[in-house]
Amino acid sequence: MSSAPANPAHIAIVMDGNGRWAKKRKRPRSMGHKAGKKALRACIEHCVSLAIPTLTVFAFSSENWKRPAGEVSRLMDLFLRALDKEAFELHEHGVRLRFIGDKSAFKATLQAKMAEAESLTAGNTRMTVNIAVNYGGRWDITQAATRMAAGLIASGQSPADIDEQQFSSYLALADSPDPDLFIRTGGEMRISNFLLWQAAYTEFFFTPVLWPDFDQDTLNQAIAAFQGRERRFGHTSEQLKEGAGA
Repeated sequence: MSSAPANPAHIAIVMDGNGRWAKKRKRPRSMGHKAGKKALRACIEHCVSLAIPTLTVFAFSSENWKRPAGEVSRLMDLFLRALDKEAFELHEHGVRLRFIGDKSAFKATLQAKMAEAESLTAGNTRMTVNIAVNYGGRWDITQAATRMAAGLIASGQSPADIDEQQFSSYLALADSPDPDLFIRTGGEMRISNFLLWQAAYTEFFFTPVLWPDFDQDTLNQAIAAFQGRERRFGHTSEQLKEGAGA
């Protein structure tokens, strides 16, 4: 008797569509962001119920600073107000919270709140939620290369000794497995500079559903699509069957 298809161990999500969701309802974009926060909370809860070990979400990209200053300011205020309550409730449910990205661009008060949330939840093992803020895949690769180069100079190691595993250890998600499933909401079909290195063998799922409307059913659809795919990692289907003893 065959076993049920495995759930992804790591899901990455580009949460797109908050502004369009608000516009459709003739409401300010800030209302879309508030609705998006609720959708994220529901998504985390469902991932916990499914025993998904790791979730990484794109909350604020390095390109989002180009948006209107008022919207960015309101988004930062929302983020700051939500951190205390959300971090405590995630902690109560055994969820570890981490922030990845160039946090130096944020105000000191927000950086402190992020550090407090990470410290509070650091010992939790039920699930890890990575929040990408002021993050970009190219930034991630660049900062990893810079740090690795400094390490090579300090240690006297030869560049010829560098391999993918060593380079990966300098990336923002060095202690997380690469994402199995990458979901983007809002109908766009691009990855928008998110987890460029880590997504090399990730399965993609694009949905027209705007992020505030993303619910358990949509997540289940994405997982079902993932479970129906054959992940070969360069092998042939025949090799996979032989390896499984089919």
